Amino acid sequence: MIIAIDAMGGDFAPHATVEGSLQAAKDWPDLRIILVGDEQQLMPLLENAPKNIEVRHASEIISADEEPVKAMRRKRDSSLVVAVTMVKNKEADACISAGNTGAFMTSGLLITGRIKGIERPALSPIVPTISGQGVMILDAGANMDVGPKNLLQYAIMGSIYAEKVMKVEKPRIGLLNVGTEAGKGSELTKEAYGLLQNSSVNFIGNVEARDVTEHVCDVVVCDGFSGNILLKTMEGMARAIFNIMKEEFTRNIPSKAAAMMLKPALKRIKLQMDYAEYGGALLMGIQGTCIKAHGSSNARAIRNAIAQAKSFVEQDVNMLIAQEIQGESGEGNE
Repeated sequence: MIIAIDAMGGDFAPHATVEGSLQAAKDWPDLRIILVGDEQQLMPLLENAPKNIEVRHASEIISADEEPVKAMRRKRDSSLVVAVTMVKNKEADACISAGNTGAFMTSGLLITGRIKGIERPALSPIVPTISGQGVMILDAGANMDVGPKNLLQYAIMGSIYAEKVMKVEKPRIGLLNVGTEAGKGSELTKEAYGLLQNSSVNFIGNVEARDVTEHVCDVVVCDGFSGNILLKTMEGMARAIFNIMKEEFTRNIPSKAAAMMLKPALKRIKLQMDYAEYGGALLMGIQGTCIKAHGSSNARAIRNAIAQAKSFVEQDVNMLIAQEIQGESGEGNE
């Protein structure tokens, strides 16, 4: 299996992307990892690297603040576009980038194309819960406006991923809403509720945002606008809680002493709620495996995103999605 890494994308690139790739190369010797980016910057970081990691030169970089479509079209030799194109050309089985989210999604969709029958791909991150098991959100920002059928397709894709990659038996699918009652919500959620109720997925009904971290379901289905707000709110609250705890535990000598006693427990809590443990956000519904890692990904996050890509490809999730979507609709459109 070959995985292409946009080595120049992300807040801590190329050091974090290289270090994470080196970890993965050592963990899985049969995996071939190709770092895409500036050779002059990458080669000095690869001294004594294992044989299953190599570099493919790309002369350009798409920065985080560039307009996605223009950047993709003007910078064909950027590390991000080259990595996605390698998937399209079957030079790689998957690609990962911590770079410009919009450019990555645009490239993934326009270069690889959609799975037959999928109307709109979804950005699908996994968020931590108090149970220690992650919950997948579809969609977290790829599509602001969707229809009921799109939400049904998100549920199908999320269910297949949860079962095959997350190893959840009969994944529970929840529809993000303002209340748990069947009649609550907008026209979109009301119509989607009926479609999900009559579909093949294990639909448990509406779920509220406050209950997501309680692990009331394994997959949360929503439009990209609501999903992105949910994701960013969770990230912001987690950061705020840890900052408050840090401030309180360093306030005075008794607090510092208490912190020392609680240090093992605090480490476990941080690990359980750390985004880095869950890899990245899959662009679900495209003809290829493209994973968007968090912009501030450290080496561990990159390593786990590679593990996520490996599992996705090994389980042939895209083929299963294509079969299920066509079976659900009875037809498929490009």
